[in-house]
This record gives sequence, C-alpha cells and structure tokens, in this order.
Amino acid sequence: MSSGAWTVVAVAGVTAAYALGSRRLSTTPVSSAMAFTGCGVLIGPAVLDIVGIEHDSAALTALLEAALTLVLFTDAMTVRRRDLATGGFLPDRLLGIGLPLSIAAGWLLAWPLFPGLTAWELALVGAILAPTDAALGKSAMSDPRVPALVREGLNVESGLNDGMVLPFFVVFLAAIPGTSYAHEGVAGTFWRALLLSSALGLLVGGCGGWLLQASRARGWVEPEWGQIQALAVAVVSYELAVITDGSGFIAAWVSGFAFGYALRRFSAATATATEPEGGDNTSEFAEELGGLLASVSLMLFGAVLLGPALQHLTWKLVLYAALSLTVVRMLPVALSLLGSGLRPPTVAYIGWFGPRGLASVVLALLVVEEHVPGTETMGRVVAATVGLSVLLHGVSAVALAGRYGAWFRRTSAAAGRRELREGAVPAESPALSAGPGPTP
Repeated sequence: MSSGAWTVVAVAGVTAAYALGSRRLSTTPVSSAMAFTGCGVLIGPAVLDIVGIEHDSAALTALLEAALTLVLFTDAMTVRRRDLATGGFLPDRLLGIGLPLSIAAGWLLAWPLFPGLTAWELALVGAILAPTDAALGKSAMSDPRVPALVREGLNVESGLNDGMVLPFFVVFLAAIPGTSYAHEGVAGTFWRALLLSSALGLLVGGCGGWLLQASRARGWVEPEWGQIQALAVAVVSYELAVITDGSGFIAAWVSGFAFGYALRRFSAATATATEPEGGDNTSEFAEELGGLLASVSLMLFGAVLLGPALQHLTWKLVLYAALSLTVVRMLPVALSLLGSGLRPPTVAYIGWFGPRGLASVVLALLVVEEHVPGTETMGRVVAATVGLSVLLHGVSAVALAGRYGAWFRRTSAAAGRRELREGAVPAESPALSAGPGPTP
C-alpha cells in the first residue's frame, strides 16, 4: 500500500474513533483540538511516521487551504453590521486597536529571541500569530454564564481578525526577496492581492447571494442545494483570485460578507414559503464541512509541524510561545479596552482567550511554500505557540468560564442599581458562531 493510502487510512481512522467517543470526551477537559493534535503527533514522523510533509505536502496544503477558505467565508457571511453597532465597542476596540498592537508586539518580542531572522521575517511571525481561533476555546465563548457582551465580542473578533490580518501578511511577504509576491513589489501586491481580490470577492459573493435569493423567490431551489451553492461561491471566489495572482483567502473573506449581505438584503422582499424553516441555514453545510476539515487540519498540524518541532524545542521557542499567549495578546487587549468601563476580571478573561489555531497554521505553511530563508525557525515558533495554545486554552476553557461566570453573577448582584458595563445587551442578532461545528 502506498504512503498516501496509509495517510488516508490513519486520518480517517482517527476521525472515526473521535466521532465514536465525541460525546463522552465533551464531558472531560480533553477538547477535540487536543485529541486531534495529539493523534497527529502520534501518526507523524516523530512517532509512527505514517504522515509526513515530504510525501503528503500537496494534499496537506490543499486540505489546509480549503479549511481556511471555508472558515473565512462562513465567518464573514454570518457577521452583520449591527453586530458591530449596538454594544459593538468590544470587537471595534479589539480589532481596530488590539489587532495592530498584537502584530507589533509579536514582531518586537521576537527580535531579541530570534536574531537570525530578518526584520520582515520577524514581522511575518507577528502577523501569523495575531489571529485568534474561537473554536479552540469554544466553551469559554459559548458558556451562557459568561455575559453576552463578552461572548459575542470574542466571537465577532475571532470571525474577523483572521481576514483582517491577511493584508499585513501579504505586504510583509512582498517585502521579502524571492517570494512570489516580491516580483510585484508592495505596490503590485496591494493592487492584486488587496484591491483586485477584494473586488472579485464582492462581485462573486454579491451576485451569488442575489441569484440564490431570486431563485428561492421563484421556488426553484431545494434547501440542500442552496447550501451547496454557498460552498460553490466560496470556491469560485478563491480560485478566481488565485488565477489572477491575487489572494484567494482575501477574496473568500470579502465574498462571505457580500454573499451574506445580499441574502439578507433581498430576503425580506422575496420571502416565500420555500424559505428554510427555522431561519436561513444556507451556510450550514459549508460550516460543517469547514469544521471537519479544520479538525483534520489540526491532526495534520500535529503530525507535520508540532511533532518535529517538539524534537527541537529550545528555551527561546518555549519562552516566545508563552509570551505570545500572554504579553503579546493580553497587553494589547488591556490597552485597547482602556476607558471602556469593563472590570479587570473581564479584561483578563478577554485577554487570555485569544487562542491560536487554523489561520496561524495555514499562514505558516504558505511561508514554507514561499521558501522564505527563515522558514525552519518560523515554522517551529508557530508550531510551539499553536501547540501550547491548544493545550492551555483547551484545559482552561470550562474552568475559567465557570469562575468568570460566577464572578459576574456575584458582582451583578452586589452592584444593585449600578449597572455593570459587562451586562449591556449587545445587538439583537444571532451571535457569530464560535467556529464551525465539529471543532472544539
């Protein structure tokens, strides 16, 4: 049997085994991210050597890119403007102030620890590790004991910051000689990867959403095929941007916004008896598929990145990973929330739950594909940070959500008529989901 066939058997076997015990594991501190990542280390070259980047690189890259594309599209699709309006000061501050500060902090703290990297490679490290992944701390961001303002703020932040970090990533990559973006220069990259890709995403997503709603109004669309159409729009947006030498991820992210907006914009005028019961479930299939691919991606991350990195751990890697999850995240969050009226326990809770996940892994592998000189060091830094995040955020999510929820309940009762800012009711709209279904 070929090595590729053994890889498929191993990945499918682990996925099936987790599915059989998923409900039982959900009652333990072991998150699905921990289970998939740990099994990935086991089947990787560090232990059983079933999966390796040398003979599975093309399939691995395709799977990871597909997972991130779907996550970007569906996250953007479910965001509404009113999520950022009433009570939206939290994601506004986290994204507008906290995200750029996190990139800068990650850049600066990496400088003394990894002197072998150039300034732009260090900047890439900061950008790669800036986006958060709500799925890795799902309990902390969905526990009803946590105030709705905090839950929805963290979810909206996670749904948007992976897309917002992409322009920083491609510009930093364009500044490094020898990469595919370098021959275009920063100006050319800005045109193709940012402007052209965004325009393609707006066109494809907007037209796709309008056509779907128009077809629904005429009773032409089965609900299941409406969900398939959303998946097709995400794929077309991504591939058109790739064909034009742009950024498929930026196109998919923008397309998700346009697709979701078009569906909502025309749904009221074209509502019919053919609309799905219980609300619009157009993104359901894409979310479920994206969630499955994200879980498998974490397994492959454990195999090809984390396992080998564990064999070459140094005190600098461990220190930077710890700083990335604490100082690099928590200090910018605290600065962005100055004057917001939120209490210190809330600021600490928001600062801690900034787990690193799928977006960081995919961006790191894109750097590997670009043959950046400092790839080996950068890969180990990302692997150590994401691995530590999977462990610490997974273990702490349920316990800290309970403790913070209990604090909020006690403080609200003691405050009496003095209203806590944390208790403000956010916009009346569905909260952005904490990532696709199967992910932790």
